[in-house]
Amino acid sequence: MEMNHKNSFTLLFFLAILAFSHLALVSCRKTKSNDDVKGFTLDLIHRDSPFSPLYNPSITPSRRLREAYHRSFSRATFFKAGTASERERPFIHQKEFQSDVIPIPGEYLMKFSIGTPPVETVAIADTGSDLTWIQCKPCADCFKQTAPLFDSRKSSTYKTVKCDTKACEIVGSTSCVRKNVCEYEMSYGDQSHSVGDVAFETFTFDTLNFPSKSDKRKISFPDVVFGCGHDNGGTFTNLTTGIVGLGGSNLSIVKQLEKEVVGSFSYCLIPLDLSSSSASNATSHISFGPLARVSGPKVVTTPIILKEPRTYYYINLESVSVGKKKLAFKSSRLSSFAADGELGNMIIDSGTTLTLLPSDFYENLESTLVDTIKGKRKEDPTGTFALCYESKNGVINAPEIVFHFTNADVGLLPTSTFAEIDEGLACLTIVPADEIAIFGNLAQVNYLIGYDLIHERLSFLPTDCTKH
Repeated sequence: MEMNHKNSFTLLFFLAILAFSHLALVSCRKTKSNDDVKGFTLDLIHRDSPFSPLYNPSITPSRRLREAYHRSFSRATFFKAGTASERERPFIHQKEFQSDVIPIPGEYLMKFSIGTPPVETVAIADTGSDLTWIQCKPCADCFKQTAPLFDSRKSSTYKTVKCDTKACEIVGSTSCVRKNVCEYEMSYGDQSHSVGDVAFETFTFDTLNFPSKSDKRKISFPDVVFGCGHDNGGTFTNLTTGIVGLGGSNLSIVKQLEKEVVGSFSYCLIPLDLSSSSASNATSHISFGPLARVSGPKVVTTPIILKEPRTYYYINLESVSVGKKKLAFKSSRLSSFAADGELGNMIIDSGTTLTLLPSDFYENLESTLVDTIKGKRKEDPTGTFALCYESKNGVINAPEIVFHFTNADVGLLPTSTFAEIDEGLACLTIVPADEIAIFGNLAQVNYLIGYDLIHERLSFLPTDCTKH
């Protein structure tokens, strides 16, 4: 009996330590009253939107989708590295703080301001990253960016994090060699890197909800922990300044602002053809706090599975339906983070365009589609996509595909399942991959998707996102 008490005490002590690590980071922030703003909503700008600094009007829709295909696989490669065990990824230097930010830019951008006076910046909004960081002056080695570098010396609210603090410990810093300043160092496996100071700073957002989305009001949050990068290089784009971390660990913006946003955010993604159309004024949106609530009779909810690394949002895929035929989700090729039968076998990610399935299960899915679709099959002339059909106005007569997550059935839009990549040619946007499964953003189009980190659940509500 005495041993049981000891074991119980040990377990409670371990859980208390985990909880304290989060509370310690949150308590580092002094809260500033924003009581008159009950949550806030921001534009979420697709990289190919005319509103994006990355927009190139000369790129055809076909090329955009093909480039997204390659970005999806690059992102999956880094996700696999992030979820691998130490034994499976020997190239990682043990003394470096490893971030799951990837060098290939994400798909959506956020505008915000940093410092006092506020300096506007545009950064990649990434559910696959935790630490928010931007390039800063003075910069020993920085990649070129169009916007001016943030100069922390001109901000009255900038404060470096000291080495002997909980904030520095939680970041995982291993370097404190200069004037008791906590430093971070990140490497990405392809020689891309970011090195700089861990600091507190005021973040300011232009809300779209006060009193209506046609008006804007600023809302500020002081003492947000972020990385001020003084040495950055590799394959980053010159039209963004860094990363906004929306991942699941204690370093992310959502976790740091947990009191203010009640641990929740949601987004609603408009169709890709509207995102990239110069004739459309529509944009996707992301909401935080009470405004992120997803409710209604058509809402379906599935658990967020907690597992390492906490950065990613894991959900459990049970089966996929093609029309009336249901295929149980089984694979012998998933990596150790999601072995066959283990919960949390799929990552939902806003920064991956395509949906990726392990190749053995994909073969079963493709075979079922081929048996069901009566249209004329055609080859993709570039060999990028495996399953393509002759289409009329980008549409083919395909059965509905439904992803059956635990307690939540999510049907994919026909235009999200087969996308027109050339005139008269539509291809399946679900593709085979080794060792990983990712529910990409094309599959999430026209759903209001809510992340509730306190109750560990993910909600889906069919929504016309152009009107949300």
